[in-house]
Amino acid sequence: MIESVVASSATSMQMWVVLALVAGSLVLYGLERISLELTSMALIATLLLFFEFFPLLDADGHNMMGADTIMSGFANPALLTVLSLLVVGQGMVLTGGVSYIAGLITEHGGKNASVAIFIGLFVVMLMSAFLNNTPVVVIFIPIIQALAERIERSPSALMIPLSYAAILGGMTTLIGSSTNLLVSSSLIELGMPGLEFFEFTAIGSVLAISGFIYVLFVAPRLLPALASMRSKLTNPDSSGKQFIAQITVGPASQMIGTRPVAGFFKNLPNITIQMIVRREHAELPPFESDMEIQAGDVLVVAATRKALTEALQKDPGLLHADAAAVNSDGEETPQKATQLLAEVMLPPGSRLIGFNLEQIGFRYQYKCLVLGIQRRSRMIRTQMTEIRLEAGDVLLVQGRSEDVEALRTIRDVVLLEWSTRTLPRPFHARRAATIFLGVIALAATGVVPIVVSSFIGAGLMIASGALNLRQASRAIDRKIVLLVAAALALGNALQLTGGAEFVADQLLTATRGAPAPVILSMFFLIVAAFTNVLSNNACAVLFTPIGIGMAQQLGVPPHIFAIAVVMAANCSFASPVGYQTNLLVMGPGHYRFVDFLKAGTPLIIVLWIVFSLFAPWYYDIPF
Repeated sequence: MIESVVASSATSMQMWVVLALVAGSLVLYGLERISLELTSMALIATLLLFFEFFPLLDADGHNMMGADTIMSGFANPALLTVLSLLVVGQGMVLTGGVSYIAGLITEHGGKNASVAIFIGLFVVMLMSAFLNNTPVVVIFIPIIQALAERIERSPSALMIPLSYAAILGGMTTLIGSSTNLLVSSSLIELGMPGLEFFEFTAIGSVLAISGFIYVLFVAPRLLPALASMRSKLTNPDSSGKQFIAQITVGPASQMIGTRPVAGFFKNLPNITIQMIVRREHAELPPFESDMEIQAGDVLVVAATRKALTEALQKDPGLLHADAAAVNSDGEETPQKATQLLAEVMLPPGSRLIGFNLEQIGFRYQYKCLVLGIQRRSRMIRTQMTEIRLEAGDVLLVQGRSEDVEALRTIRDVVLLEWSTRTLPRPFHARRAATIFLGVIALAATGVVPIVVSSFIGAGLMIASGALNLRQASRAIDRKIVLLVAAALALGNALQLTGGAEFVADQLLTATRGAPAPVILSMFFLIVAAFTNVLSNNACAVLFTPIGIGMAQQLGVPPHIFAIAVVMAANCSFASPVGYQTNLLVMGPGHYRFVDFLKAGTPLIIVLWIVFSLFAPWYYDIPF
């Protein structure tokens, strides 16, 4: 008897310590005075030490919170899935495989940011009702990023809304989320019929539409333009400076046969053609409507590096043979290696000053192709290869990664380190798209678990050459790894020490004696709060039996409370660890923990109010 009391006291002490750690970690994550990674490591270390000296013993005397349990988060299938999908998505980005889809969305949305965002996010929400929303978000992360660039919006204003749209779509059908299936399975285990496919589609759609309006119009205003500010400082494509470039129209170019409309060529948007050289004759603007582009024409243009990159990526035939790389023997070779785009500046003492590119033999001497020349406050109307270089000129160059890196050692040019960027590799786009679609198809159809398909897909992306090991490793965010591992360790501690059940019981006890609609409303709010601390699947398993018991005491159909669990457990908006899709967008959006709190907490309140008003009326629950 005494041993039992001591054990109970120890368990109670462990529970209170874990609850204190949960509260402390939420404060530290929210303030971010200490880096998120360091907070996560400190939390794991504290749990390891505490349960080493105060073990949580089972009936056989085994420590249920040993190091194997606490550290299991590092090998969690959900974490491996997220990391693998990040690598697969990176492969799609580097091959330019998403530009076509982004172009379609932009084409239908035009320059109206609200329309373009609406189309993209609505498609995400619709697809998530019938597909696993994790791969749906993986598909649309690079698309929304490209869309943000096209409409000049910060990606950080769209990444969290993307995740939220996917979660909202998952509320509407039985297969929209694994949480929904778990609630249905829990009902069956309790001896009741499971949920039907469209049983909660009506109420789920009302919540999803209400949340979608918030996501579309309110959430972006609550999110700081983090990526936008960072890109202005570190992303050369965001600058508006113009380069003078010389484009040779190759025999396979889409420009052949095109004519100007009102003096402009629609195939070259955001690019100003200053001169067209045909054999020995030069045509100057304004161009006549009967002027037709022919193979071999040389276009002298003024454009930003972003516009040039997009034009050459869309129409590789523009550059003809000039785009070939040069090997160590001076011979041209196809560009199958990883290509970098960078800017180099000519310092005052450079030996290149006073010479043009042909005299220097820049492409053969430095193994890099000059795409453009930028000269401050000077409008040059001559062929790029005839421009004599001056001190302060900036050259936009393209070359293999090793050749661009070698420019650091050249004293005649200064490589602007911040300007270096990997170019898309369109010759691998088809194989990357095939791997990507295969991963999604296998996961969506359930042929293999998503962790299997995504892990294999990541390996195939590397093996096929769509990206190399260094690029794959850059796609993995250490912040996500440590955050997930710490959150899962805390979740295990809450469940095994009884902390989660204790708090739930205390909160539910406070609502006893209130009308059924009030209890249903409070129950929804409690589950919604817990799903941002525990995983949504853990909340589904924990609260479904509690909800059924409450329904039986109130004389209300049990399925109503089960559906409340479905809706509330999907409200994983206020924490990056609440759901996999939140983790996926954390890196691309450059978010902090507090950004999810700012954008997600009001959304939970909106859905709680809508549910509290709609559910009693829809299910005819009397006060």
